[in-house]
Amino acid sequence: MKRICVFCGSHVGNEASYAAMAREAAAAIVAAGYGVVYGGGGVGLMAIVADAALDAGGEVIGVIPHALARTEMAHPGLTQLHVVTTMHERKALMDDLGDAFVALPGGFGTMDEFCEILSWRQLRIHDKPIGLLNYRGYYDELLALFDSMVREGFVGPYTRGLFVDAATIGELLDGMFAEKNLP
Repeated sequence: MKRICVFCGSHVGNEASYAAMAREAAAAIVAAGYGVVYGGGGVGLMAIVADAALDAGGEVIGVIPHALARTEMAHPGLTQLHVVTTMHERKALMDDLGDAFVALPGGFGTMDEFCEILSWRQLRIHDKPIGLLNYRGYYDELLALFDSMVREGFVGPYTRGLFVDAATIGELLDGMFAEKNLP
């Protein structure tokens, strides 16, 4: 089964609509025929994504380090849960298990995962589609920074185009599928 790795927050944010967005994203991923790989937590948007994907009948695989299994309370009802030693192992296994990547709103951990997977694509470690869900303009400033990196000559236009961004999950998945012609 093809899987989309979802990076998202361990908090739910200040607006109730973030929870609805996370449920919609998970349901859309499963409806498109994909399983979900994510950070394995049972809190925040991570738990909402996992629960919504499971409710939609999807496969959900979590990957969580031992230390976070306690603080983020590893989700108990997943299809599979991999408990690893380090964050580096977590990200490597999530990359191995995922056929594409989507970042929802989140904090520093989400940014770390998104930027690392984007760097890996830039370095040709993988050639998997990457999407950034810019729900409610959450990532507007980040996208402006990326555009500034291009203007200032630190990132080329090709590299800037290594990921798709969209305001809705439907537009994002359409863009990612068109990019790689995923089944």
